[in-house]
Amino acid sequence: MGRMSRDYGSILLGSASERGVKQRVRIQILITGSIVVANSIGAVIAVVLASVGIPEPNVFQTRMWWINFIAVPVYVTFALLFGVLWGTIVVVRDLRWSIRDEKPTARDARKTRRAPWKLVMVQAVLWLLAAALATIAYGIYDPRLIPKVLFIVTFSGAVVVGISYLLVDFAMRPVLAEVINAGFSGRKRAGMRTRALISWLVGSGIPLTGILLVGLFKLIFDSLDGTSYLIAVTVLACIAIATGLLLTFLNTVSILGPIRSVQTGMNRVRAGKTDADVVVYDGTELGDLQVGFNTMVHGLRERERIRDLFGRHVGHDVAEAALASDPELGGVERTVAVVFVDVIGSTALAAEHPPTEVVTILNRFFAVIVHEVEEQRGLVNKFEGDAVLAIFGAPIDLDDPAGGALAASRQIAKRLAAEVPEISAGIGVGYGPVVAGNVGAIERFEFTVIGDPVNEAARLSELAKRDPSRPVASARAIDAASPGEAENWERQETVTLRGRSEGTLVYAALPETLVG
Repeated sequence: MGRMSRDYGSILLGSASERGVKQRVRIQILITGSIVVANSIGAVIAVVLASVGIPEPNVFQTRMWWINFIAVPVYVTFALLFGVLWGTIVVVRDLRWSIRDEKPTARDARKTRRAPWKLVMVQAVLWLLAAALATIAYGIYDPRLIPKVLFIVTFSGAVVVGISYLLVDFAMRPVLAEVINAGFSGRKRAGMRTRALISWLVGSGIPLTGILLVGLFKLIFDSLDGTSYLIAVTVLACIAIATGLLLTFLNTVSILGPIRSVQTGMNRVRAGKTDADVVVYDGTELGDLQVGFNTMVHGLRERERIRDLFGRHVGHDVAEAALASDPELGGVERTVAVVFVDVIGSTALAAEHPPTEVVTILNRFFAVIVHEVEEQRGLVNKFEGDAVLAIFGAPIDLDDPAGGALAASRQIAKRLAAEVPEISAGIGVGYGPVVAGNVGAIERFEFTVIGDPVNEAARLSELAKRDPSRPVASARAIDAASPGEAENWERQETVTLRGRSEGTLVYAALPETLVG
C-alpha cells in the first residue's frame, strides 16, 4: 500500500495512519469546501436560468429590486453560513469518537453513517425553504413568475444536493473506514444504484423536465418568441451537459477509487507480496469487493504460512511434491546417497549442561547440517534425537547425488569443528538403491527412504567416531561421485559393518580438505 495518496483513493484524504484532530480538521475542510462549491454551482445555475435560460417572465423588474439585491443575497449568505456552521456542529458531535481516537460503539457507527445524509438534507431543507420564500415573494408581484421561480430554485437545489451527496460521501471515507474496520459494516446494498440515479436525475432528468416546462410556458403564456425559446432550450441543454458531466465524473471517481485500490493490491499479490490489504472505506457494494479482496489475501497469507511450516517440518522439496500431487502411501525405487550424522557423547552433554543449554547447542549443530545439506540440494529427512538423516537424490533427482552428499559431509565436519566445538559427531555417507515414498497410515504418514544405504550410512557414522574430524564413506559412494569430488577422499580399510556378512571398503576425507 505504501503510498499515502492511495489509502483512501485520493491524496486529499490523507493516510490511513492519520488520526484524531488532524484527521477531523482535514475532513471538516473538505466538507466545508464541498458545501461551498455545491452551493456556488447552484447559485450560478439559478442566475443563468433566471436571466438567460428562461428570460420571460422577467424577474429583474425594477419594482422587485429589493428582492433581487437585498433579500436574495441576504438569504444566500445566511443559508451558506448556517449550512457550514450546522455541518461543523454535526461532524464534531457525530465524530467525537474519531477525534478522541477511540474505537466506535454501535451508536457511534450509526451516527457516523448518517452524518453525510444529515449534511446533505440540511442543504435540501435550505433550498426548499428558498424555493417557498422566493415563489411567494416573486408571486406577489407577478403570479406568472411562480412556476418559473419554483422550477429554477428547485432545479438548482437538486443540483446542490446531488453534488453535496457525492462530495460529502467522498470526504467521509476515512471515518467510514474506521467504522467498517470496527465491524459495523452496514453497507447499502443499492449504494451504487443510488449514486447512478442521483447522477442521472440531476444531470439529465431535471434539465429535460426544464426543457419540457419551457415548452409549456411558451404554449400557455405565449410570452416567448422563437429566439427566446431557442436560447432557453440551449441554456438548459448546456446546463444538463455541464451538470451531467460533473456528476458523472464525481460518480466515476467514487467507483474507481475502490476498484483501483483492489487493482493495486492484486498487482502486489501477483508480484508475490501478500501484505496487500486494502483500506475498506466504501459503504456500497464496492466495499464488499474490498472486503472480499482482503479475505482472499488473508487466505493466501495463511496458506503461505502453512506451506512454510509444512516445508520446515518435512522439507521444502517434499512439501512441494505433496502439494503438486495427491500423496499416496508407498514409494518407488530410487538410487540415492545418504548422510548420517550422529553426536558423540550425547549422554555426557546432557549431564554436564542444563536442558535449555543443550537445546541451544543442538540447534546450532542442526543449523550447520541443514544449511550445508540444502546448499547441495539435499533433503534433511529426519532429526532422530541427536542424529540427522539426510538424503540426496529423492524426492528430486540430482545429477550427482553421491558428489553432493560427500561435499556436504566435508563441509559439515569443517564447520562443526569451528562453530560448534562443544559437540563431536561421526559422519557417514552411504550410496545405493532405496525405496523412497510415504510410509505410515493414510491418516498420518511421512516421506522417508528405506534400504541398505541408510543402514550403511548409520554404521559408517559409528566408525567415523574414532576420528570425528574426518567423515567416512563407502566405496560405492566414492565410485558414483564425480572425479572432482572423489579425489578429496582417500582409501582406508575394508570393514565388516554390523549386520553385514561381507566387508565394506571405507574411504575418509583428506585432512587438507577439512581445513580453512
